[in-house]
Amino acid sequence: MANYYAQLFREIRVKIVRRYAALLAPLCVAAASAYALPADQQGRSCHLPGFEEGLRCVSVDVPLTYPNDRARLAIHVSLAPAFRESARPDPLFILAGGPGEAGSDVLPLLSNTFRRARATRDIVFIDQRGTGLSGKLDCDDGDGADQLGEAAQDALLRACLAKLKRPFAAYTTANAARDIERVRLALGYGKINLWGGSYGTRLAQQYARLYPASVRALILDGVAAPDQVIPAGAHDAQAALDLLFQQCAASPACHQAYPALRREFEAVAARVAAGAVKVDMPDPRTAEPVQVSVTSARFLGTVHSVLYSALDSRRLPFLIHSAYQGRWAPFVARRNVASDLSAEGGAALVLHLAVVCAEDWPRLTPQLLAEDGRGAFMGNARIARLDEMCQAIHVPAVAWRAPAPIGAPTLLLSGALDPVTPPRRAEAAKRYMTHAQHLVAANVGHGVSQLGCAPRLLREFLDHPDLPVAAHCLSEIPAPTFQVGSAGPQP
Repeated sequence: MANYYAQLFREIRVKIVRRYAALLAPLCVAAASAYALPADQQGRSCHLPGFEEGLRCVSVDVPLTYPNDRARLAIHVSLAPAFRESARPDPLFILAGGPGEAGSDVLPLLSNTFRRARATRDIVFIDQRGTGLSGKLDCDDGDGADQLGEAAQDALLRACLAKLKRPFAAYTTANAARDIERVRLALGYGKINLWGGSYGTRLAQQYARLYPASVRALILDGVAAPDQVIPAGAHDAQAALDLLFQQCAASPACHQAYPALRREFEAVAARVAAGAVKVDMPDPRTAEPVQVSVTSARFLGTVHSVLYSALDSRRLPFLIHSAYQGRWAPFVARRNVASDLSAEGGAALVLHLAVVCAEDWPRLTPQLLAEDGRGAFMGNARIARLDEMCQAIHVPAVAWRAPAPIGAPTLLLSGALDPVTPPRRAEAAKRYMTHAQHLVAANVGHGVSQLGCAPRLLREFLDHPDLPVAAHCLSEIPAPTFQVGSAGPQP
């Protein structure tokens, strides 16, 4: 199939108008291609949330299931044309994380992370099938859902899954990779570069294995290894928390403020597990007084999410200590930030379940669960809830196959403090790559590309993917200071 696409492209190859002055002009597409966009779908100027500048929005028609299906999906594409007139022919396709995050959700990265790369290349954001503007699979929790217990929340989700009546089995990573190829052909590109973040690295690797002739280079940030089982992340999360405790102990100010931090964390976690924590607070939407139960799932989930960012994690000792003293308001406020109560968007939960329940859940063996949860603060409690949801969504298992080698030049980026995809995961992925280099940023958590000199390194790698990247500047990204009081982090 890949050879067929390559031959087809050579026969109908067209040029995209690349003049920056044409930013708001209709997007040129390969009209002669069997998969080219119809004349009435050649793109439109658009303004999307999170980015002030006008973009080109394109809708690409794809089969719901491959190779051919009468049922169709519309894949949304947001295209930011290169700044320079003499743009290079190989664009950079952006694949968001999750699974469940859409390309249109990460458009703010254009202003910083991809601005240098955009000088000479089109930047293409794809809303993966089932996310964002590509038929988002999600459930409306409704007002007050945050005050419900976990059993009630799960009941709402099961009811939502039953009402959706969608073919969830069609929303696999492999089908999402096939969608990318349809987008490439529709937009008239030859070889493309791909940037994937978190789960997007799994999708990028899948695409590179299905369509090796279409890939010029890969940038993978927060790398998911081919054999990684997404829900089995308790071991990595514990390693990140242990490292944070060690760094606090090594910081004179943090150690003086929180000399018994680990013991306080264990005491708070036990208190929450016993069901003894009720917090009276104003409702974030209505300001009416409500009582919130801090469950283990909410407590441990918030701790886990805080660890994603090195800057955010430096607030965790303060949050733990405050909760230990009975002042839960700072912790609940931080949890509300994570839930983003005011946002209309957010990750597509049902798409997340469709992917994870088909591709990861079947590989959760008792041995893996025992090894992953041993001595970890996350434990395996959330796996039991996943079992219920996967039985409700009822998707067939996707068989795991030994990964084929990836020959395209690949840049792997890892944060040493990452609680989800630490450097060991990138090293595991690198074993299946013949031309890869791995860079580790010591003071970074989940996601390197937007920090320090990384945007410049992305551009340098894309310009010369066969050359080593001089990455010493990543060591210049400073370690954030710890918060030791209500006023915020130390100056």
